[in-house]
Amino acid sequence: MTAQYQVHGDIAVITLNNPPVNGLGLSTRQGIADGMAQANADAAVKAIVITGAGKAFSGGADIKEFGKPTALQEPNLISVIGVLEASGKPVVAAIHTVVMGGGLELALGCHYRIAAPGTSVALPEVKLGLLPGAGGTQRLPRVLGVEPALNMIVSGETVKSDMLVMAPGQKLFDKLSASAESVLEEAMAFAREKADVRPLPLVRDLKCKHPLGDAYFQFARNMVKGMSKNFPAPALCVDAVEAATKKKFDEGMAVERDIFIKLMWTAESKSLRHLFLAERAASKIADVPADTAQRAINSVAVIGAGTMGGGIAMNFLNAGIPVKMLEMKQEALDRGIATIRKNYEAQVAKKKLKQDKYEQRMSLLSTTLSYDELNTADMVIEAVFEEIGVKEAVFKELDRVMKPGAILASNTSTLDVNKIAAFTKRPEDVVGLHFFSPANVMKLLEVVRGEKTAKDVMATVMSLAKKIKKTAVVSGVCDGFIGNRMIEQYGRQGGFLLDEGCTPAQVDKAMEKFGMAMGPFRMGDLAGNDIGWAIRKRRYTEQPDMKYSKTADLLCEKGRFGQKTGAGWYDYVPGKRDAIPNAEVVAMIEEHRKSLGITPRKISDEEIVQRLVFSLVNEAAHILEEGIAAKASDIDIVYIFGYGFPAHRGGPMNYADEVGLFNVVQAMNRFAQNPLDDAKFWQPAPLLAKLAAEGKTFN
Repeated sequence: MTAQYQVHGDIAVITLNNPPVNGLGLSTRQGIADGMAQANADAAVKAIVITGAGKAFSGGADIKEFGKPTALQEPNLISVIGVLEASGKPVVAAIHTVVMGGGLELALGCHYRIAAPGTSVALPEVKLGLLPGAGGTQRLPRVLGVEPALNMIVSGETVKSDMLVMAPGQKLFDKLSASAESVLEEAMAFAREKADVRPLPLVRDLKCKHPLGDAYFQFARNMVKGMSKNFPAPALCVDAVEAATKKKFDEGMAVERDIFIKLMWTAESKSLRHLFLAERAASKIADVPADTAQRAINSVAVIGAGTMGGGIAMNFLNAGIPVKMLEMKQEALDRGIATIRKNYEAQVAKKKLKQDKYEQRMSLLSTTLSYDELNTADMVIEAVFEEIGVKEAVFKELDRVMKPGAILASNTSTLDVNKIAAFTKRPEDVVGLHFFSPANVMKLLEVVRGEKTAKDVMATVMSLAKKIKKTAVVSGVCDGFIGNRMIEQYGRQGGFLLDEGCTPAQVDKAMEKFGMAMGPFRMGDLAGNDIGWAIRKRRYTEQPDMKYSKTADLLCEKGRFGQKTGAGWYDYVPGKRDAIPNAEVVAMIEEHRKSLGITPRKISDEEIVQRLVFSLVNEAAHILEEGIAAKASDIDIVYIFGYGFPAHRGGPMNYADEVGLFNVVQAMNRFAQNPLDDAKFWQPAPLLAKLAAEGKTFN
């Protein structure tokens, strides 16, 4: 049983004990209901306290139950809350550390609530494409007021108990305890004070109105609509809270339940729930046990003070880890530090960072021009030019100077980590850490595991990723790893679409309408078209039979490398990122098309989306077959956090599952008939063909 029952004199204490966050799974719900029955049947018990063991009161639903019948099995959470409200004896919630989702709904079902200072309070269900389903939309407005409650529900953001207890007229918390350690004792004393109070107060009985009524809710809908165009849940949260103000409590509960069930079946909610579980699964490595001993990382060295090196350094400074940056020339170091300062000062100006925090972070940064001064660092990350000869020189120096047991990491985005490791006498200490640009902003971190990378190195860097607030995904060694290997096929399809009749703007608009943060041509301009050009030149030598459109090469021959040169597929005005279509580029594409004897055709947005997205899917299926990625869901995480794939689609593999793999294969067979496309590429990967034939999915 994951809820324990104990009696302390005349007070019964029910303790939720379902690590790590006391999720309200079936066993826990049953334990609460049994404890309540036992306490109410014991004449010696005058009042009841509910609390949580460890580092949470309760974080809400048990994620192990997601999508399983036990999630709805009786007693479900609504039934348990009904038991609390019907108790003949006072029930006090002793809340500490974390109270979220169903945990907060459970607390709102108690007669009284005492919270420890610093407790994180939230109803985050909207982040899973849902709304609170056990009375949160009906009870929270009654204790906090309509507007603050709706803000919490629609945003899903966390608020500290100290702030909430200061809100005028709030009835969420009856008292703030002195500390998390004392909250249980204080709750038991409070319960004794209230033992004889009757009638017992119920949140459901409180009045809930908004003085502006319809006008306020229409305003709220307009605001929410503008902020959440691809997600139905936020707007429906407004409907549920409005019901709390206009209907009797039980009628409002029925509205909430209907909306909850409706949202549960939406593709958007399924996608967000998939990503929630996928992000947690990505942190686990099958052959690296959770209890694997880790290396201590108390200081980090970064080789290179350019855009990438500076961004990488900021991640560690933000986490309170000292960084020493190395460059070959003082001017390069000075430029790098100036950029870091500028980034932090922009945050201070926007009030996202306090001045003292900025100064504290900068105090952790030191610089050097000598490799010998890196010898005390626990980990070093190189962020130098992406060329194997340059990497070789760097790693030979690192092998010479770094202390035994130091982790040697490369920020390479495409190169062979096994080759890099072989430049040292300690390949077991070498790992790829592929940060995405800008490294201080982008959440994704590809952790590239070499053939000889030690398990404790993997455990250490995965744990460190969490500390620096990155979502880490493990990749095996191949050209481009997971993300860049797939994006190459995406870019190839973009080129073929230009040859066949599209403009860059048409392709980009179709993909952005689908939900991508930016289309392939705007993305190329942002990354630098010369980078793709260099890769294609390598491909022309290494894989001469691979088919490419030559349009992008013609663009680069004109020096149109993208935003950094003010001209790429689009034109750019200094200081702005707006992509302005360029007539000369369109004319260049048309001229090239004519030289190939191609008659342009009208191409639908649907075909654009399918060819680009399914190219990702087919390459990803090969990546899974080869063991480069461990799970399809890892690929979804890479594309959501690293490449701007729309979260409401759940990633390319989840999207393919939603479309149906049979339908994906049928579309690919059609594309293979197109003489201007690459028929060889559109042969479905064996894994994809097998899953489609068996009616199965990737995830």
